[in-house]
Amino acid sequence: MNISYDDVQGTILRGYRVERARHFILRIDDKAGAGELIHKLVDGQLGLPPITTAQRGQQKPVHFLNISLTRVGLSRLGLSDAQLQTFDASFYKGATDPGVAADVGDCDDSAPQNWIGGLSDGSQVHALLSLWVDGGEEPLEAASATLRRAFAASGVTELSAQDAVALPDNRVHFGYRDSIAQPTIDGAPPRKRSIPDDQPSVATGEFLLGYLNESNGYYSLQPEELCLNSSFAAFRILEQDVAGFESFLQTYAGQLGMDAEMLAAKVCGRWRNGNPLTLMPNDEGSTLSPDQLNAFHYVSNDAKQDDTLGLKCPIGSHIRRSNPRDGGVVGAGSPSHRIVRRAMPYGPEYDPNQPDQQKRGLVGYFINASLSNQFEFVTSQWILDSHFVKSATGPGGSEQGNAFFNISGEDVFLGVNHVEQSSFTDAQAGRKGQNNKHITGFPRLIHTRGGAYCFFPSISGLRYLAQLASG
Repeated sequence: MNISYDDVQGTILRGYRVERARHFILRIDDKAGAGELIHKLVDGQLGLPPITTAQRGQQKPVHFLNISLTRVGLSRLGLSDAQLQTFDASFYKGATDPGVAADVGDCDDSAPQNWIGGLSDGSQVHALLSLWVDGGEEPLEAASATLRRAFAASGVTELSAQDAVALPDNRVHFGYRDSIAQPTIDGAPPRKRSIPDDQPSVATGEFLLGYLNESNGYYSLQPEELCLNSSFAAFRILEQDVAGFESFLQTYAGQLGMDAEMLAAKVCGRWRNGNPLTLMPNDEGSTLSPDQLNAFHYVSNDAKQDDTLGLKCPIGSHIRRSNPRDGGVVGAGSPSHRIVRRAMPYGPEYDPNQPDQQKRGLVGYFINASLSNQFEFVTSQWILDSHFVKSATGPGGSEQGNAFFNISGEDVFLGVNHVEQSSFTDAQAGRKGQNNKHITGFPRLIHTRGGAYCFFPSISGLRYLAQLASG
């Protein structure tokens, strides 16, 4: 089945390369007014920026705009509870549900009761409207002013606005080059390479409802007007402790017998310039070309190329845990659990020569067709579980250097919940991991400051919801 790009909200299938973004967190106070607002946004009436679709135009627009709704928001617009119970089970519960939060590591100071911007009370968060712009603050503020007038006239209350600003060279605050690997979705608008990350393309149904997924089935829901070309997402505000990360590197690099930049590469799986450890295990080197940055695998029949045991790229590294590629891990493998990430940095760039206490991190969406099987599975099973790999041996069945023995620990970036349990292993050659090196006792470096489980309706679905609410 071909995808009707003009019926899909653009951010699901397209990355917006822009300078700034603003995410409005909204509460619906007037059902009919909200329906009229959605109708106007779909068509770009009264000078409002229109909802962006996945259909590419001849010219890059000044604004990109997309809207998503929470379970409570869909209820406010007129969907029945019986209909909403056919949606993704985790979406129905919501991101602030205690069980959901515990599963994805939103505990202690990252728990929902500590979230900012009105996101701590899931009953009040009904919609998220995201605006992306190029060209500095002026177009962002001009479009925001137009939208805010429309909110006020429609009975929609702005709880908060979360801003994002791109850093130089597409980096995040920890200093790494970002947005290197994204899944290739069957039927999506073509990119420069058919498979940019040298992994199999992923079935359309893993990201859009109404299409076959990797299990050769469908994710569907009711009403039928919403079950085609729609998607789910986890919206996240993730605060990065940059000073804490640099302190972590200085403290633990010596314990592992390496310099700080090597440790930075080990915990990420890439050097800060983006080069993967699997290809560049000993030195950062010059930045590889875009075609080369993802031209690697963890498993190979060639012993010189094979990294099954994590001797080049640690099994606990961030990129290996969040996307194990062809590695042997729990679950059905990477294609069944891939996620599209649309996130940008927020807060000012950190200057190590002038440390400050300003808040900075990442804000945006983790998009998928099943929150439970994709976002939550990756977070709980691969990132938070100390033993997410299957027992295995090296090439030819040998146990030589078997790093799967005596390995423990979480993803240093996203997997640490408690200091007393934190650990990371740097695998070394040797029988049953007897030479592996471990570090323990480091603090959490990324804290959740907000979240919401969202539903991105198709364009036709938005029209349906607008009519349902207005009628």
